Amino acid sequence: MFFNTTTFSKFVFLILLVSSSTFGQISGQIIEAQNDSPIEYGTLVLKKGNAVISGTISKQDGTFRLDVNDTGSYSLEVSFMGYVTQTLGPFQLNQKNKKQSVGIIRLEPNSTLLDEVVLKTNSATVINKIDRQVYRAQAFSSGKGGTAVDLLRNIPSLTLDAQGHLSVRGATGFVVLINDKPVQSDIQTLLSQLPANSVKNIEVITAPSAKYDAEGKAGIINILTSKEALKGDYLQINTLLGAPSIEPYGGSAMPQRFGADITYNTVGDRWNFSGGLSFQRNDINGRREGDVYTITEDVLTRFPSDGERSFDETNYSGRLTLDFKPSEKDLFSLGFYAGKRSKDRTADILYFNNSAYTLSDPNTLLYSFQYFNKNLRIRKSDFVLGSFDYAHAFDNEAKIKASILYEYTLLGGPTTNLNLAYPNTESVLQEEYNTNDNPLYGLRINLDYTFAPLPFGFFEMGYQYRNLDHTGDFVYERKNNSSGLFELVPEFSSEVNLKRSIHAAYLQYSTSFGAWDITAGMRLEQMQRDLSLKDKTGTLDVDYALDFTKLFPSANVTYALNDSSQFKLAYSKRIERTTTFKMNPFPEREHSETLEQGDPNLQPEMIDQIELGFNHKSEKGNSFFTTLYYRKVNQLINRVNTVYNDTILNRIYSNVGKGTTLGLEVGTEFNLGENWKNLASFNGYNYKIKGAFDNRSIAVESAIYSINFNSTYVFSDTATLQFTFNYISDRVPAQ
Repeated sequence: MFFNTTTFSKFVFLILLVSSSTFGQISGQIIEAQNDSPIEYGTLVLKKGNAVISGTISKQDGTFRLDVNDTGSYSLEVSFMGYVTQTLGPFQLNQKNKKQSVGIIRLEPNSTLLDEVVLKTNSATVINKIDRQVYRAQAFSSGKGGTAVDLLRNIPSLTLDAQGHLSVRGATGFVVLINDKPVQSDIQTLLSQLPANSVKNIEVITAPSAKYDAEGKAGIINILTSKEALKGDYLQINTLLGAPSIEPYGGSAMPQRFGADITYNTVGDRWNFSGGLSFQRNDINGRREGDVYTITEDVLTRFPSDGERSFDETNYSGRLTLDFKPSEKDLFSLGFYAGKRSKDRTADILYFNNSAYTLSDPNTLLYSFQYFNKNLRIRKSDFVLGSFDYAHAFDNEAKIKASILYEYTLLGGPTTNLNLAYPNTESVLQEEYNTNDNPLYGLRINLDYTFAPLPFGFFEMGYQYRNLDHTGDFVYERKNNSSGLFELVPEFSSEVNLKRSIHAAYLQYSTSFGAWDITAGMRLEQMQRDLSLKDKTGTLDVDYALDFTKLFPSANVTYALNDSSQFKLAYSKRIERTTTFKMNPFPEREHSETLEQGDPNLQPEMIDQIELGFNHKSEKGNSFFTTLYYRKVNQLINRVNTVYNDTILNRIYSNVGKGTTLGLEVGTEFNLGENWKNLASFNGYNYKIKGAFDNRSIAVESAIYSINFNSTYVFSDTATLQFTFNYISDRVPAQ
């Protein structure tokens, strides 16, 4: 069992911390009654009789504090534009009772007021909270009609490369939550089927607290979908039509880009129903140029290539949620989300000058040939998510919440590979076919409890059970040119079954005093991983097991210089668990020149993250934020290129050592007039790897940066013009 006494002693000190002494203090939190979301900038007025004593506004998370300098009977008036004003009290403050928590204040929307008042606002695109940054999806109108991926490419901390791979501050390991619910399915599959029009906010949690899964070395992306708060019916229909390609890259077919989605929402006194359907076709034409070479002893082999590399993608999805409030203190929620996806990759590549030389005599040509490789990889992704939640608020302001999430994903699909003579492509040199079937079954059960507020802060605790069952059936066949029959290739065919169960418990403490906000916690996780491997000949049947118990501490601290500026410091210990694909020791043939192979003995990556940030927001709505971050990864898993034969590379995943990332993120949101809003950000980091593979030392260092810029001009309520720019610098791949 892993246990760090220094870290634990600091944690104990934090949970015993009490607020600084003042005569009296009134605290609480304002939230929106329909969906329990915090209300920022809510107005609070403290009165003694009819006299106004003091006032304040709520923070981004809805919390507030009011200092009181005298004893007596007080009342509190709470208001926010578009909501019904509430008056609390009277309550007494005296020498024995210096602190008063009014708990959670739920404001109901005033539908009459909203119908009569037209309010023009310039809402902030980004909101900085103690442990996360929140981005309003509505601000990125260029993503409307697309998917969640089209929204995420605009977020400062995130980058999306030409292949559609998403990373957070340079790391691809992160967890995706849908409405605070974590999923274990393929992330790219999920995000590409979530309509952008259904997304309300995107939260980037780079240093998660102990109440969240410890999984994900880059943190968490939480996607919150829209739910209408006002009573009545709501219907929205969107269509998308893509413009013709500027550059077809010589593709065999013109790309098609179109789609549509429909959302219906109805809200009653005690229930809220929302449902939607979407369809999208999103093709991408591209070209691939390469010049791969290998060195084996004294022989240098080169195989330059050029050809089409295009993608055809089709997505169907449906979603529904149902909320029911039998009382003011109870809430039941039911949700379903399902989708079908097919992504076809065409790689028609001409290897036009395969040749080999001796290094000792470069003028001597050992051989030279050319061929045309026709490769089609089809990947299908069908999934279903179902969840059921129950929440109850006690009279003493304690809360309990239970949640069950079930998910099913079917990944897989065939790849056909033809090596043809060139220029006479009628002659088939080699024909291969491989397919895989990867069903995934996941289950999560959560139980969370928030204690009644104490004079010195809040305590939360919870338990989670998580189970994953992921099987893989890989079949690789090659056509016998003599018999015309496809025959099994044993070295590329296998069965891989992964079962993983995790029990986790956490304790978390939060407090506020003066200008300080502190959240600290500890999470304990016990994992059991079983991996079984079989080949198709029946000669291999091996099981690998890994069990461990570890502690994962976390802490978030903010200090407010004033009402508009604050510093924050955060630490989080994380883990990146190994996927089935990276543990499969049987090589998988993706295309003509590449194999990919895993290691069943891979250890999970262990991560330490620290970040120091500063946020400032002016009265005019302009804001500036910057974060200095450091990430250290032990037992780093990386892909290493080895030589399978003269013209085929074998990519092997292995624990190669340690990786460190030191980076700086800077962003600003500024308005040029009432109708022109801009969001600009820069993220740069230095990445180092030190380790060894196959008794050879590895040392890699690379400086990488990205730039995002989003400019929106509003002509009227029905016309908006938006310009978006995303740039990623050259990168030195570690392999």
